[in-house]
Amino acid sequence: MTSTKTSGRWRPGESGNPTGRRPGSGSVQKLRQAIEDSLPEIIKCLADKAKAGDVGAARLLLERVIPALKPVEAPQALQIDRDDLSGQAKEIVALAASGAISVTQAAQLVAALGTVGKLIEVDELERRIQTLEKSLEA
Repeated sequence: MTSTKTSGRWRPGESGNPTGRRPGSGSVQKLRQAIEDSLPEIIKCLADKAKAGDVGAARLLLERVIPALKPVEAPQALQIDRDDLSGQAKEIVALAASGAISVTQAAQLVAALGTVGKLIEVDELERRIQTLEKSLEA
């Protein structure tokens, strides 16, 4: 009989216990299955308690059925008079400091400026490489 074990390790894709416990036969899976089988009764009981004024039951049902509302910030036009990215970032921070825009909006805008800066760098490097390649061909 040949061993599937080599150098103290099992071969990839081979179990160290091929005749072991079947997947999904553990106690957690059995508990999940029992809950799933009783789910209609559980939901009805929670709904009845919520209708009777149980705030906890109502909260549990609503949290699972209706997703929580997320705050949405209204778009806001900004006048930024600088051409350089660092100057624009400074103006954005000043706008946040003055309360003209939220700190979250400022952080998102400054992060976007950072991305734009990286894209400009890539474009510039590509242009330089093309120039070098043309000069080497000549």
